[in-house]
This record gives sequence, C-alpha cells and structure tokens, in this order.
Amino acid sequence: MHLFTVLLLFAGGEIVDLVLQTGPVAKTVLLLLIAFSLLSWAVIISKWRKIGRARNQSVRFIRAFRKAQRLQEFASVADQFRPSPLVGVFDSAVDEFKRQMGTTGGVHNPMAIQRTMQIASSEEITRLERNLPWLAITAAVTPFIGLFGTVWGIIDAFHGLGTAGAATLRAVAPGISEALVTTAAGLAAAIPAVIAYNLIIGSIRELAARNDDFAMEMLNMVERQTIERQQSLAASEARH
Repeated sequence: MHLFTVLLLFAGGEIVDLVLQTGPVAKTVLLLLIAFSLLSWAVIISKWRKIGRARNQSVRFIRAFRKAQRLQEFASVADQFRPSPLVGVFDSAVDEFKRQMGTTGGVHNPMAIQRTMQIASSEEITRLERNLPWLAITAAVTPFIGLFGTVWGIIDAFHGLGTAGAATLRAVAPGISEALVTTAAGLAAAIPAVIAYNLIIGSIRELAARNDDFAMEMLNMVERQTIERQQSLAASEARH
C-alpha cells in the first residue's frame, strides 16, 4: 500500500485512492509497469549522461588532435579525453602504428591501421549501446501488459454487472476504473521509452559517424608522418 502511495502521490489523492481500491490483478499489473518504468528511466538517465560526456569530449578531442603535429606528442595527452569513443579508436591506431614502426622502421600497411580503428570503433559503439535494448523491450511490452490489465478490468466490470443483476454505474465502475488505470500506466511507461530510444540511437549513430571521419583524419596524419620520415631518411642518405 505504501509503495503505491509514494509512487503515485504526485498524481493526487484521488488517483492514489483509485489505485489502492483496485483488485490484486490490477495491482500486480501496475507493479510490473512501475518496475519497467523505473528501470527504463534509469537507463535513459545513465545513457544521456554518458552520451553527453562522450559528445563534449569528442569535440575537444578533435580540436586538440587537429592542432597536434605528430602522433607521439598527442598520444601523451589523449587520455584526458577518455569519455570520448575517439580515444579508443586513437589508441588502437597508435598501437598498430608503433608495431609497424618497431618492426620495419616505417608504416608498410596502412590498411592494417584502418582495420584496427574500425574494430575499435565497433567496440566503442557497442559499449554505448549496452543496456539500450531494455528501452525497446519496455516500449514493446508495457502497452500489452497494460492491455492485459484493461481486459481484466472489463471482465471484472461484466462480472460485477452480472452479480448486481442490473446495469448500474456502481456495478461496473470498479472494473472500468481498473481498465483505465492500467491502460494509462502502460502508455506512461511505453511513451518515454520509445522517445528516448530513438533519440539515443540517433546520438549514437552521430558518434559512430564521427568515429569514421576521425579514422580518415588519422590515416592522413599517418601518411604524412610516413612521407616526412621517408623524405628525412632520403635527405640524410644524400648528405652522406
């Protein structure tokens, strides 16, 4: 009883009284819908915070990266932008770059660096999408849970009508009220989940596109450093 009073107090005393007077099936349906709604809101708040930090840090990361002249000097400060998925992509590219430089003294396989960045980008996007299916489940399931409560309330209304033996408002009101409350609760759980899911998916796609763009910029920097190194070696050999 106290749980319903606390959770529904914002709706006013009349709604609280209406919920408290519902039958056990309607209360069970409402408890399920409240659980779905609370979990979905927890996911929504968590994802919006994480994506907001990722977006802000990505902007700062790109700005700092474009000012850097060499990979080595930027690698030492990249960790300060860690919430950004671009940091994971950058770190994977730098690791592959160092491996190739260590074995041959130059970059001989740029496609390997590109593939490494694609894998890292996929891992970062998967991390951002974690727990997101819960919103899709909430959006898909809660209207049907509310519909079950609706059907049960109508059945209860007809049962009350048959027991009373007369078509009076007093006989059907409890069942109809249960049906309307569970219907409203199902929609209240589903609608925010649908809106948030689509907005979050759109933001994640934006970050994924930014990862792809950054991978191209990273390859350009690797190629520039490779050319500069080759020119420097050629000039050194020419002097000797």
